[in-house]
Amino acid sequence: MTLGTRSGIRQREIVLIADDEPGLRLLVRSAIESPLYQVVEASDGDEAWNLIKSKRPAVVLLDITMSGRSGLEVLSAIRADTSLRGTQVIILSGGRDQRDIDAGLLAGADVYVTKPFAPADLLARVTEAIEHRVTW
Repeated sequence: MTLGTRSGIRQREIVLIADDEPGLRLLVRSAIESPLYQVVEASDGDEAWNLIKSKRPAVVLLDITMSGRSGLEVLSAIRADTSLRGTQVIILSGGRDQRDIDAGLLAGADVYVTKPFAPADLLARVTEAIEHRVTW
């Protein structure tokens, strides 16, 4: 699907949600999916990495604790792959401890959001991440 804008035609941005909780993925999808954003889902870290390589999402929403690769392992792989330089990463985690937040940000996350979160706030964070995205 493409969108017509005053400046031309724009494709929907892809947002990947990687979380092992189906209910959380559904909440994120309902908050974000729109004519502007297409949401794809992964239920574990390995599936997330495969979708990142094939779909090239603008934003990846990562849970830290997942089966297969952890969110931090996926984040590290994104940051190590030069072809994914423009990918924005938002960590969604139940870890509210400052050490958890610092670890996520030091690993290369652009934003760290703690669970529970307000869906409208998450949408605002995704929109902001896409607006600040640098593409090469």
